Amino acid sequence: MITAGQHKTLGAIRRFIIRHDYSPSLAEIAAELGLRSKGSLRKHVQALADAGYLQVAPGQHRGIRLTPQGEASLRSLPLLGRIAAGQPIEAIPGEDTLNLSEFLLGPDRFALRVQGDSMVEAGILDGDTVIIKRCNTAENGDIVVALIDNNEATLKRLRRRGERIELIPANAACQTQVYPAERVQIQGVLVGQLRTYP
Repeated sequence: MITAGQHKTLGAIRRFIIRHDYSPSLAEIAAELGLRSKGSLRKHVQALADAGYLQVAPGQHRGIRLTPQGEASLRSLPLLGRIAAGQPIEAIPGEDTLNLSEFLLGPDRFALRVQGDSMVEAGILDGDTVIIKRCNTAENGDIVVALIDNNEATLKRLRRRGERIELIPANAACQTQVYPAERVQIQGVLVGQLRTYP
């Protein structure tokens, strides 16, 4: 497991390579991170090289390269433990990572930006990004992306009633939509949600 400083260093190197299409120098990594001194940065780079996240070619001005392991680590976040949303609990640091590529990425995943407030009581707000697992079937109670008449898509909770499909909002001010089953195609099931805060 790498430290937070080492993770930031990896991220700065990757961002620089994406923008410029070549590897950064130590001075450019320091500038990316807003550092004045390169002393601690050298230690981070060497620790990352020792751990297999970077390859460093000695004596080369732009000799820092991300390894496949380094690339993969940027798709994960440190998972530092649990936090109470009710009564406070003792803070116990964890020793794990959360693999974002398994959670967010993959050939069967896609993202949609939410518009509207029909799912607010399920905690899905206007402007949120939802992560959908592509599939054409779902269980009653799943939150799904439903395509109606091959024309309009909506995010609602699914309920089948015989030959009819109910698309149920999570907002008391909105009405359930009821369609013959042949008019509705399931495009995917909600598996995650992203929200940023200012």
